[in-house]
This record gives sequence, structure tokens and C-alpha cells, in this order.
Amino acid sequence: MKTVIHKSNTRGHANHGWLNSHHTFSFAGYYNPDRMNFGVLRVLNDDIVSEGRGFGTHPHENMEIISIPLEGDLEHKDSMGNTTVIRQGDVQVMSAGTGIYHSEYNKNADQPVKFLQIWVFPNKKDVEPRYGQITLDPAKLQNNLAQVLSPNPEDEGVWVHQNAWFHMGELEADTKIKYELKDKTNGVYVFILEGEATINGQAMHKRDGFGAWETDHLDIIADSDARVLLMEVPMQLS
Repeated sequence: MKTVIHKSNTRGHANHGWLNSHHTFSFAGYYNPDRMNFGVLRVLNDDIVSEGRGFGTHPHENMEIISIPLEGDLEHKDSMGNTTVIRQGDVQVMSAGTGIYHSEYNKNADQPVKFLQIWVFPNKKDVEPRYGQITLDPAKLQNNLAQVLSPNPEDEGVWVHQNAWFHMGELEADTKIKYELKDKTNGVYVFILEGEATINGQAMHKRDGFGAWETDHLDIIADSDARVLLMEVPMQLS
């Protein structure tokens, strides 16, 4: 097994006033040649957007874009005609494909919105742009790793044009879970959203990242009440 550890305080950071963002991988003004991606996982941004502010209309193409709100309400509009609001407990996906425009704003005037912005390289280019959104069942997250994304439209969660699976869990202290990779040629990147956990013997804390590949499973122990996101992805770019 090969591993990589990204401690929370080693991430790139940009504070634009209205946007306070931490970048696990190189993004915008943050460039680290050793932190470009984890396989096809290209962007993992931990964003806080001020009250009533947001990202104006801008383009994307040939990328799978996943947004996971952690607190507050994020309003989304796009060139496909979608106008939606995503909240904690929701997962949103866009296949940018041949090209889309979208905007994202904090819908609330009295509190910030916190969300993860995740980009995954697709295994198919120039697909028809697509939007998807789900609301998770909180009961399925309790002391369990619930699937929230897969390559299959018929599976649980949203889907993407990539051989990738995401799982989330709300773990009580001392909970032990074994995650078995769906595809043994993939790697898996674990992001600790809240709390503390030990992954394959390595102590991890809030907003730390742990990546592993050339393995078929991970052993996770919650050292406190913890919230985790696991992203299983191909390690080779298509």
C-alpha cells in the first residue's frame, strides 16, 4: 500500500473577503507541483462564502463537478435552465461536458455558507452537459459509510462519467469500519470533515486528507464523533 497525507494546515489558502477558501490541491493562485491531484481527483476546495455573496456566472467544460454543502444554503443557476438551492445533506453534480455556465450564491443574508467544491476528471469528453441533485437519508449515514456517488445512474447517489465512488459517514466515537474498494486498481482519498479518526494506524484530524492506493481496503476507527468523506477514484488519468 502507498499513502499520502495532507494535513489541514498545509493546504493552500485564499481569502478574498467574500470567499475564504482552502485548497487541498493546486488551484487558482495556489500552485504546488507535488499537490496537483490524487488520480482523477483534481480539486478539493473547502469554501466559505459570505452572506449574500457568491460566484458570478462562469464557464466549465469536460469536468465532473460535485458540490457538498456543509452549512447554510447555496443557490445554483446554470445555462441548462436549472435554478436550485442545495443545503447540508444534499449532494449536487454537474457533468460540464461540451460546456456550461453557472453561478453559485449564498442565499442567506444572515449566515455564511460552507461547502466542498470537488472536481473529477471524466473518462468521456464532450458529453452532453447534465445536472443532478439528491438529498441524503441521515439514518443511512449513522455509523455507516453511505454511497453518495457512483459511475452507475441506477445506483444509490448521484453519478458521474468516471469509475469513481464516494461515501459519507457520521461515526460515533470508537466506531470501527472497514472500507473495501469497489475497484482494486483505484485509490481512495479520505477527507475528515469533523472530528478525529485513525485510518490504517494514522491519526487524522478535522480537514486532514489521507490517500491510499495499491490496497484493497482501509480500516477506519473514529477516535471521536467524526464525519468523513471517502472518494474512491482511478489513479490513472484517462
